[in-house]
Amino acid sequence: MPISLNDLKAIWQQQHAGLTNGYQAGQTSFIPQLLPEQAVRFSIYQTLDILFKRLGSDTLRRALDPAQTIASPVSHYPDGSWLKKSNMVGVNIRTIGSFWKLINYVLTLPASHDSIHLLPIWEPGVVGSLYGMVSWEINPEFFDVELAQYVPALNTVEKQLKAVTNLLHALGRTVGMDVIPHTDRFSEMVLTCPSLFEWVQRGEQTGEPAKLIDHKSCVYRYVEDSVWQWLKVQGAADGTPLTFTKDEFFTIDSPVLTSDRRTQVLFGSVADYGGRLARRIALIRHLVAQGFETLPMTMAPPYRGLHIDPQDFTVDDYGQTWYQYAFDKPEAMSRVFGPLARYRFYESKDDNQNWELDFDQPNKAAWMYLNQKVSDCQRAYNFDFMRGDMAHVQMRPGGVPAAPDEYYDPLRAVKKRIQANGVPYFGFFAETFLAPPDTMAYGNEADHLDAIEADSTLGDLQSLVVGSTEFLQQFKQYDTFRHTHHFAPNFTVMTADKDDPRFDEFYRTGNLFRYFTALFLTDMPSYVGLGFEVRNRHETRGANEEYTKLYVFQIGDDRQTDKVTHGPYEWGQNAEQFAAIGRIRAFAERIWPDIAGKETRWLAPPGSGSYLAWTHVEETGYTFAASMTGHLPDDLTLGKVVFEEGECRVWFKE
Repeated sequence: MPISLNDLKAIWQQQHAGLTNGYQAGQTSFIPQLLPEQAVRFSIYQTLDILFKRLGSDTLRRALDPAQTIASPVSHYPDGSWLKKSNMVGVNIRTIGSFWKLINYVLTLPASHDSIHLLPIWEPGVVGSLYGMVSWEINPEFFDVELAQYVPALNTVEKQLKAVTNLLHALGRTVGMDVIPHTDRFSEMVLTCPSLFEWVQRGEQTGEPAKLIDHKSCVYRYVEDSVWQWLKVQGAADGTPLTFTKDEFFTIDSPVLTSDRRTQVLFGSVADYGGRLARRIALIRHLVAQGFETLPMTMAPPYRGLHIDPQDFTVDDYGQTWYQYAFDKPEAMSRVFGPLARYRFYESKDDNQNWELDFDQPNKAAWMYLNQKVSDCQRAYNFDFMRGDMAHVQMRPGGVPAAPDEYYDPLRAVKKRIQANGVPYFGFFAETFLAPPDTMAYGNEADHLDAIEADSTLGDLQSLVVGSTEFLQQFKQYDTFRHTHHFAPNFTVMTADKDDPRFDEFYRTGNLFRYFTALFLTDMPSYVGLGFEVRNRHETRGANEEYTKLYVFQIGDDRQTDKVTHGPYEWGQNAEQFAAIGRIRAFAERIWPDIAGKETRWLAPPGSGSYLAWTHVEETGYTFAASMTGHLPDDLTLGKVVFEEGECRVWFKE
């Protein structure tokens, strides 16, 4: 008989005391039957009481003290190889409201989900995009007012984030941050450090605003002149005299001005968000009036060679026209991301006349700056790994070099910098989709992942219908890669990017197959986004508020019907999926000590038929099978059936 959401809530109402007590006493690693939407509504007192009984007073006290650091559960590893067997959960904090509520959500996750990936945590820029970071300050919208009232020592969003990472470590989870090699096109970083980005000039002052009149390498110097002139007229935001020269102000490693001090002079106190925004907007208008803007970020070959499309533009709330750029010679996957600007990691050949980069001439200041900023963030919050955004970018037309040097890839450089700073276990989870050669990047993407020293990668199984020819081909290839390369592809169930109305067809069938296989393939990493456990089937398109992807940005304009959201994220109502996943989790809980991290052996590998079957190389007694069509063969007898859920089955043989 189908179960409803009301049934689940009734079960929780009747049994919550016993279920919670089991967790508090350490009998279970999560609280069964607890719906995520109920968990995130727990009061501060309720959550602290649960944590007190689970962790003990001393551990809880230390974790809630942002001046203290709870050691990572993987700190004993010599490198980031632990990521190759991690079962990761991705969380967009905007969907739950605050960093603190992440702790509530984690109460619903078993220990087998051992890693938490936080989508970008910094102040966002245009349309509130999390991936268009506008500063290195932590996003103030993730501050929990109730927590600060109950625990006055946690009175800033930074202190709350540190307490949350401490608690996650105490609960046995690793925590990762997004590392983004780009910013909002007019971020504080762009304006305080013009030399770290690529600038162009439109014909704004010659009556040709849709014409690119200058894209030479030196345009950033004109921008520095313009910013300096504006600063001299407006004065320092903090009222201090300008006792330094223009060159001293814009020198990235200046002994006179630190990066934080430069930002304070230009924009003001970190605490004055409104004041910083007003100064930034005024400076943007000053630069745009002269036609100066950063070159937008691109994806996929040819990466370079852009022009302005005069017919494609938007007008913002301030009356400013923003033109979209297009490729001179686009290829299949070529994309221009209008709101974003990538760091200028390399100098250009021939003053950029032909849009050609000189990979033998790195812009070392940009590498140093990004390495330092990310390293500082890792140290401040004790992150265990990074998700490298846009890790698939490989701009060398000749493909991956035979011997990549230290300036081959910025994400690789970040990883190595943090590891060299005393965090050898720091891992690198790369955002790549393992596309065919010369599609998303020049050359072979698997070779690129080896070259950048990625520990694991996202892959693209989440973008394919279970059981389709493409799904089987990809899965078979991923299985090969994890044995022939240094990185491990994830069995990705769903990401925030794919929890989008455009991709509903991927999740109308095969959801239990995805979850079961991802969890019990114990030597392959997995990734699943928050909300999958209750995600609606969406036989027809749901309301925008039901999709986590639409909370990666913030759009309140009703004219953008496919993206606008009103109010908070709405959890799915798929009670049957939640109950089934709950049963899978409960069974996994019982056998996890026997199978965690064990190397697997295929009995029916990907591509051999309509189902998969596997056991372990080291004898555990367990055999697993999962059907992609909803039906396992009747004659499949591999011992005593000890678990069955839909198209998934587990046998045990003495």
